Amino acid sequence: MAAPGWLTPRRRSATARSVLAGEASAEAARKTALTAADPAPPGTEALPDAAPYPADLDSIDTADALDEVLDGLAEEAAESDEPEFPVPGDDLAAAFFDLDNTVMQGAAIFHFGRGLYKREFFRRRELARFAWQQAWFRLAGVEDPDHMQDARDSALSIVKGHKVSELMAIGEEIYDEYMAERIWPGTRALAQAHLDAGQKVWLVTAAPVETATIIARRLGLTGALGTVAESVDGVYTGRLVGEPLHGPAKAEAVRALAAAEDLDLARCAAYSDSHNDIPMLSLVGHPYAINPDTKLRKHARANDWRLRDYRTGRKAVKVGVPAAAGVGAIAGGTAAAIALHRRRK
Repeated sequence: MAAPGWLTPRRRSATARSVLAGEASAEAARKTALTAADPAPPGTEALPDAAPYPADLDSIDTADALDEVLDGLAEEAAESDEPEFPVPGDDLAAAFFDLDNTVMQGAAIFHFGRGLYKREFFRRRELARFAWQQAWFRLAGVEDPDHMQDARDSALSIVKGHKVSELMAIGEEIYDEYMAERIWPGTRALAQAHLDAGQKVWLVTAAPVETATIIARRLGLTGALGTVAESVDGVYTGRLVGEPLHGPAKAEAVRALAAAEDLDLARCAAYSDSHNDIPMLSLVGHPYAINPDTKLRKHARANDWRLRDYRTGRKAVKVGVPAAAGVGAIAGGTAAAIALHRRRK
């Protein structure tokens, strides 16, 4: 997206930069959005089957892990008595999904960097840097602003001077190579539920808006809000419009898009794994914590937000059981509790 130099003065306040980044992202998203009348784009991912319950009992070896399972079961059972959501035909509602570790395992910017290295956009030393950043992200399971900023700075320096069209074409290939098989089936099913209800579904991410748009299109979503890199005559300048779409900037982007689309945020839903996205989650009437980090899990519990965890292993287990299976889920939870008790004897 082209932007004159005066849009990105270095001394602009943090709040003003967030608003600018959000508005630029919303404008870019609307230009590339799919409409309900559009046919499914080539390469659209088929919806994989959601992971079934029960979770692997061998992964439930701590009281904390069991608590997470039972929290999820109680949430699912309670929902069987709640009104249908999303509400079919509610065109004043939409859904906003964070990307990294919410829709997709890992960070899109790191996978993109890996693909660019394969195409000799940069050297081995820079690949090692991307690999370390990705490893840190996967182990920590949270978005650290300093690490994410470092990754974006690296990416901007790499794409400077390249054509936007060139990077878009390469992005399609990189999605197939490194991202397609990292989509969480559970989160994908949540997005599909909103689409089936006739609502628009948007990705909201700090990844470049071009990369985010490719992912959204391949998943059959409406479009994407992402970081907007400045371009002149279709060539990247190596600068951003405003700032990375992270934290408060995401909330500004959602607010700007909702205003442009005449959405009622109180009827909208938002999904994220990170406490950095609490500003965005707090904007909507239906916030969800997906694969949440520790801070977001605590915040969600304190504010009665819904939780979903589609990860496996000791830190978290699969909890995404359909509400209709509430009775069976409680039975599964009881079995898990018994198994844990027996191992402790």
